[in-house]
Amino acid sequence: MSQYCNSYNDKMGKTIEVVKADFASVRAGRANAGVLDRIQVEYYGTPTPIQQVASISTPDPRTLAIQPWDGSLLRAIEKAIQTSDLGINPQNDGRVIRLNFPQLTEERRVELTKQVHKYAENGKVAIRNIRRDAIDAFKKMQKASEITEDTYKDLEEEIQKITDKRCKEIDELAAVKEKELMAV
Repeated sequence: MSQYCNSYNDKMGKTIEVVKADFASVRAGRANAGVLDRIQVEYYGTPTPIQQVASISTPDPRTLAIQPWDGSLLRAIEKAIQTSDLGINPQNDGRVIRLNFPQLTEERRVELTKQVHKYAENGKVAIRNIRRDAIDAFKKMQKASEITEDTYKDLEEEIQKITDKRCKEIDELAAVKEKELMAV
């Protein structure tokens, strides 16, 4: 891979990481602490991720237990979960908040699959935007006579191959997540 394409490949890699995080936040019927990644709780006036103010455990495959280090946060965590798009009602016993994940209905699986496809498409759009930025940068370099026309064509071809590879990677990740959703 040429030095010109390295930084664009790295940017595409970061996009893949974002897509993976998006997929992790999609509930697949099993208790997974990743579903809480996007939920923030008000802590001393600052929105803070739940993972930074509480310990999260999975006592059984369908339950998450959230135990805040500061007991005064129980209500705030409960409220943050209720107002999120998680769709699970937290149970607060005064010390620990429990989230019970019910079996997914067929309708909910289809809905979550659509969400996975949306995340995948957003990732591919981001990768194509990075490709477009790279080609624009290569055109500027060619106009400024920093690279030859042949080099420009080679770089354009190389960035397209990287783009295709990264888009295929997203498709594979989406297929794995979809299979996971349908198997539960």
